[in-house]
Amino acid sequence: MSQTEAQERSPAAHDTGPVLEAEGLVKLFGRVVGLRGVDVRLFPGEVLAVIGDNGAGKSTLIKCLSGAMTPDRGTIRVDGREVRFGSTQEARAAGIETVYQTLAVAPALDIASNLFLAREIRRPGFLGSALRMLDKKAMRDQAEQHIKDLGISTLQNINQSVETLSGGQRQVVAVARTGAFGSKVAILDEPTAALGVRETGQVLRLVQDLREKGLGVILISHNMPNVFEVADRIHVQRLGGRAAVISPQTHSMQDAVAIMTGAAEVPDDEQSLR
Repeated sequence: MSQTEAQERSPAAHDTGPVLEAEGLVKLFGRVVGLRGVDVRLFPGEVLAVIGDNGAGKSTLIKCLSGAMTPDRGTIRVDGREVRFGSTQEARAAGIETVYQTLAVAPALDIASNLFLAREIRRPGFLGSALRMLDKKAMRDQAEQHIKDLGISTLQNINQSVETLSGGQRQVVAVARTGAFGSKVAILDEPTAALGVRETGQVLRLVQDLREKGLGVILISHNMPNVFEVADRIHVQRLGGRAAVISPQTHSMQDAVAIMTGAAEVPDDEQSLR
């Protein structure tokens, strides 16, 4: 294996194939090019950071991978099987969970209800099928187990209303929902934005926990120290295309910023890492 191939294959990936793969993604908005032939590979048990300046195509890329948008051209594969998502529900059914920058939590509901948002468990028999009554005890018990399995210590009371939580705790709830139900891939869009140092640490530890549990994690972030702390590989977006894939072991933060802004050129043989 060459050095560039080794950079593309994270140590966490071992010899497994990619859990999520995209080739040649193109997305056009009239005459505006959102994505221009972007390739992405994510392996089980790794954190792939996606960085780029505003307008680089990060959000468009994530929306295409998560089913919120349909690319105009290109292919997406999950575990080697080609898929074409028509909605985020279809992506979730394939094992891809996403936490968007605009947190999708219901403040008035408790933690357990938020974990099962859009996945509510109904009571068995007539009460659930006809009257559509929820099995709150089952959801509470399963939510407690999910929180325990993810090693989260900052959420003590599963019945606590989300509106009483701090910003970091709310983000942890959203990421925990991803970890609980994202059987293959967790996509996190700016999960530490507007958080303090302590709360950021909580979220980053949870990202590492998801990786240790074998999930592939895509982390979109502008925070370079966070990226270099948790990422195995770094996908650099620029002007709608992939400028490079680098790693914290081979490049510095200054290198990443230079590639991201166009101040540094990356040789062609390193732009198309496998």
